[in-house]
This record gives sequence, C-alpha cells and structure tokens, in this order.
Amino acid sequence: MNFIFLLTGILLVFVIGFLVSNDRKNIKYKRILTMLIVQILLVFFMMHTNIGLIAITKVGVFFEKLMKIANAGIEFVFGGILNQGEFSFFLGVLLPLVFMSVLIGLLNYIKVLPFIIKYIGLFLSKITGMGRLESYFAVSTSVLGQPEVFLTIIKQIPVLSQKRLYTICTSAMSAISMAMVGAYMTMLEPKFVVTAVVLNIFSALIVSNIINPYDLDEKEDLVQIEENERLPFFQMIGESVMDGFKIVIIVAAMLLGFIALMELINVMFLGVFQVSFQTVIGYLFAPIAFLMGVPWAEAVQAGGIMATKLITNEFVAMLKFGEITKHLSDKTIAIVSVYLVSFANFGTVGIVSGSIKSISEKQGAYVARFSLKLLLGATLASVISGTMMGLVL
Repeated sequence: MNFIFLLTGILLVFVIGFLVSNDRKNIKYKRILTMLIVQILLVFFMMHTNIGLIAITKVGVFFEKLMKIANAGIEFVFGGILNQGEFSFFLGVLLPLVFMSVLIGLLNYIKVLPFIIKYIGLFLSKITGMGRLESYFAVSTSVLGQPEVFLTIIKQIPVLSQKRLYTICTSAMSAISMAMVGAYMTMLEPKFVVTAVVLNIFSALIVSNIINPYDLDEKEDLVQIEENERLPFFQMIGESVMDGFKIVIIVAAMLLGFIALMELINVMFLGVFQVSFQTVIGYLFAPIAFLMGVPWAEAVQAGGIMATKLITNEFVAMLKFGEITKHLSDKTIAIVSVYLVSFANFGTVGIVSGSIKSISEKQGAYVARFSLKLLLGATLASVISGTMMGLVL
C-alpha cells in the first residue's frame, strides 16, 4: 500500500510540474528516475538499517548537545527570567540560533565547510547529471542558508541563464540552513529533520528537471566560488554573532505578525462561517496529503498544517503541528514533519528575489517574474520528500 501512495504522490508532482513545465519535450526522465531511486535507497537506509538509524540518532544527539551548549550563554544573559518549569519559544528555540551562526562561521573560517560542500557537490553532480554549479549550490544552501549562500556565487549570478537561475532558487527555497536544524529539532523528531535535509537536496533537483529542463555544455558548466576576504578571527566571531541575532529577531517578528494574523482570520471565519480558517484550507490541501500517504481520516488536519506553512512559514506551521500531533498516527506525523522542513513559503520568495536583486538588478527582476512558479516548484519538492518518508512507515 505504501508503494501505491509513493506512486500517487510522485504522479501528483509530475502532473502539476508537467502542466507548468517550460519545456515539456525535454523533461529529463532518466535524471528524474535516477534521483528517485537514490532517494528511495537513502530513506530505507536511514530509517530501516542499524547503521542508518544509529547515524541519524548520533546527529540528533549532536545537535541536542549544541543546543545545551548554546543555553550556557542564554542562561547567563537571561537566567531567572522564566518561572521554574516554564518554556519560552524565544529563549529555548530562537536564541540558540546565535550560537549556531557562530559555529557555522567558525567552520567556514577554518575551511571545513567549503571543503565538504565542494566535494559532496562534485559527487552529487555525478549522480544527478546536473551541472557542477547546481550541485554545489544544492549542497551549500543546505548548510549556509539564505541570503549568505548567494554570496558564494556572486560573480556567477549576473551571467547565469534564466533556466539555471530557476534551479538554484528552487534549491534555496527547498533546503534549510544548518543554523535552523537545532531549532527545528526542538519542535519535530530529530530523525525526520535529518532525513528531510538529505531528501530535499534531490527533491529540488527532481522538480527542476520537470519544470525547468535543460542541458549544459562543458563551457557553461564552469564553477567559480567566491571567497570572502578573510577577516580577523574575533571580527568574524562578532559578525557571526550579529548575523545570528538578526535571524532571531527577524523570525521572532515574523512569528508575532503571522500568528496574530492567523488568529484574526480564524476569529473572522468562526464569526461568519462557524468554522476555523485552518479547517477551510485543510479541506483544500487534504487531497494532496492523502495522495502523499496520509490516512484520509487525518488528511484535513494534515492539509491544514501544510497550507499554514505555505501561507505563513515553517515555524508557525510547526507550532500548530505540535498542538495536534497527539491525535495523529505515526505515519502522518512523519510525512508532515518532513514536508515542513523547508523554506517553501511566500515570505521566502521575497528573501530570494531580494537577495538576487541586490547582486544583479536584471536577474532579480526575472526571479520576481517567476516567483509563483518558484514557490510551486519548492512546494512540490516538499511533497516529494514527504511522500518518500511515507514509503518506509
């Protein structure tokens, strides 16, 4: 039965992607099939082998320890601000991002991350048949996040073809940054977060090969990675701290605005229609959730969370999801959890187009024109990843 829902989920993505494809005659079926097989093997390895489960567990424990280390600084600055036994989302989930940002800055400074990204990207290009730039970017955006990752190819962006630009932007919206992983693990099962990070790399490239197929010649496939000027060590630490704190404040502000807005819409819907807004959008997304493998009895609830993520952001959706997980089956929790782990929402479209526009006015204007197709592609990538998780439960 799980295999049937794998087919329905993938078929859903293919049909929608085919309808909006830029070049239906040149869809890369071989590449798509290869990456789907790789995803199936990866998800089985991670969820059904001792080595895979141990690896995922170790990663989860590692990030839990990092969050505890981050709490040392938080306790020093904010210790005693909470009543004993209480929990603060800002202190417990968002503020650790400052330390995570410092850690990423440190790993970049000592050239560990650039080395890992370069060679994993090169290996990925051999598997996927995609360009080296696309493969490099798919890996790096899963580590560095936005808008920083665009700065690593700042000289490439102004001269990229529109097709290649769509692919890298889809990867940017489909992935999450390493700085966010620890925060997500406080709201979702760590094993689902880790699995989603890996699956999303391939899912974004699969969707791009449907919506945005193209071939490259050897000359086009040159990769020039921009290296920032090496800052003094403590200046780098200071800038990483401030970068992390900016993320915290931006996310907190968005949560304040979006959650309050969702509550206002709910109050209006309840007053006029006697039904919540989440329920309405849940019915709209329920068929999608069902085709991904969510039991029909839970499809409306799951669809409501999926739609909430698209309309607002993943943090709002994860918080709402946490309120209803006790009423859902393990399979639904797994599928929706993996679906939520990406930046595919309306707000991120603005971040991506703004980041590109700051580098190249012309390319930024083009990204703005295909922004809805970009959001659709990133959302379809999340559907593929969630569907893959349903296969093994």
